[in-house]
Amino acid sequence: MIFIEPQSALNCNVLVLNKHYMPLRIIDVKRAFCMLCRELAEVISYEQGQYYNYDFAGWRDISQIKKSFEPDEHDWISTVNFHIAVPRIVRLLFYDRLPRNEVKFNRRNIFARDASRCQYCGKKFPTSELSLDHIIPKSMGGTATWENLVCACANCNAKKGGRTPKQARMTLVKLPTKPKRNPTVHLHLSSKKYHSWKQFLDHAYWSVELT
Repeated sequence: MIFIEPQSALNCNVLVLNKHYMPLRIIDVKRAFCMLCRELAEVISYEQGQYYNYDFAGWRDISQIKKSFEPDEHDWISTVNFHIAVPRIVRLLFYDRLPRNEVKFNRRNIFARDASRCQYCGKKFPTSELSLDHIIPKSMGGTATWENLVCACANCNAKKGGRTPKQARMTLVKLPTKPKRNPTVHLHLSSKKYHSWKQFLDHAYWSVELT
C-alpha cells in the first residue's frame, strides 16, 4: 500500500483517546494511520451530531462515500487504489493509561499561553518577532518559571532592558501563571476542522500532551 500524502493532510493533527475515551495527546497523521493499520486504534468520527466507531477497513469504506458527498469537509490521503479521509480522533483499543496532569514548561506552551501577544504592549506578533522576557531579570536573581517568563516584542524588550517592569515604568497586560491545561489545545479548537475534539476536552481536567 503506497500513500501519496498532500502537504495539507500532513499538517493535520489527530486527538488520541485511551480506551475509556479520555484524551491523552495529539499526534501527527502518519502515526495515527500506523496505529489504525496495526489494529491498535479505531477512528472516532463525528457525524450529524453523533460519534461513530470505525476500524481501518470500515473507515476506508465510509471514506469513499464521504469523498463523493462531502469532499470539502475532510483532508484526504490518496493511495494507488483509494482515497481515505484523515481522521480527527482515534481511540486506543488496548491502552487505558490516564493522561498526565503536568503541562510541559517549554517555549511553545508559553507562546500559546500568551496567545503570541506581547505582554507589555498587548499587540499580537508572528512568533518569529517575539522573544521571552524575564519579568525579574536574571541579573537580579530572576528564574525561568511560568510566573517570570512572558512574550515580549522587540521594541518592548529593548525598552525594558535589564530592569523590572516597575523600574522601566511598564505594565504587564496580565500576570503570568502556570496553565492548568495545555494551552496549545485552544489554538486547535479555534479551527472548525477540530470541532469534534471539543466534547472530549470540555470534560477533561487533564492536559493533552503534544508529541
